[in-house]
Amino acid sequence: MEAPAAAPVDVYVSVGSNVAPEENLRLACRELRSRFGSIDLSSVYRSPPVGFAGDDFLNLVLRFRTNEPPAAIVSELERLHALAGRVRGSARFAPRTLDLDLLLYGSAVLPEAPIRVPREDICEYGFVLGPIAELAPELRHPVTGETMAGIWANFDKRRHPMERVGDLNL
Repeated sequence: MEAPAAAPVDVYVSVGSNVAPEENLRLACRELRSRFGSIDLSSVYRSPPVGFAGDDFLNLVLRFRTNEPPAAIVSELERLHALAGRVRGSARFAPRTLDLDLLLYGSAVLPEAPIRVPREDICEYGFVLGPIAELAPELRHPVTGETMAGIWANFDKRRHPMERVGDLNL
């Protein structure tokens, strides 16, 4: 079992859903707040699915502080997937009741499976990068050293169009 971090670190998690999305985003945020305490949320963004045809996704990024190890956080995210009724299938790109990903664990760089941080999705998908840049614009990517705002400013936003739809009312 992994030892907890010596001091609390900021953890960033992406939250998305295109099946009853408002309900499932609230479920995830409520459960994570119950487990980890105070959480900060980006705005909620609507974006079309990537890799398949289906309903639009609602996405946000949240942040909390913890000294629990990454494996414990990922285990909690998997518990929430099950709680929301997510069924793991063979299709990588498919509708999701809930899609939770550990993006950052402090400034840790963990390049080996099963837990990889920073998650590559940060720089690949606008619906991850935009919300994290909103929530923590001066946060530096642990590998590139660039700020999230800087990465977002240079991101081709036409690749993954999205629309801010507001804040999640918990």
